[in-house]
Amino acid sequence: MKKAIIVGCGRVGSMVAQALAEKGWSVAVIDRNPDAFRRLPEDFPGRKIIGVAIDVEALKAAGIEDADVLLALTNGDNTNAMVAQMARDIFKVPRILARINDPLRAETYYALGIPTVCQTTILSNIILDKILSEGE
Repeated sequence: MKKAIIVGCGRVGSMVAQALAEKGWSVAVIDRNPDAFRRLPEDFPGRKIIGVAIDVEALKAAGIEDADVLLALTNGDNTNAMVAQMARDIFKVPRILARINDPLRAETYYALGIPTVCQTTILSNIILDKILSEGE
């Protein structure tokens, strides 16, 4: 069974956690706010860890030592970049991804070997595509 750790149980993190669990993945979610877990369904089969993402003990409690994937999906670019780097360099997690909202930071982290997703860039491209394709 594939094992994923998701850091951040906001709208994005909770949706991804639920989708992976439904596909049979073992999922652990870390969030510093216990109320954030209310976004998960009551029957969510994964683990919920209350803690700070860059805390080694919280990562170990989530099972980082044998995780296949770590997704850093908090609202904080610095937190996401740091936890992704820790997962890659300290724990040798095979696949990582960091949500980075600032396009310049996303490019920088990507150049440093941290795979990123930048919602700002993605949404801007979708908007431009819609506007420009409808006007032709």
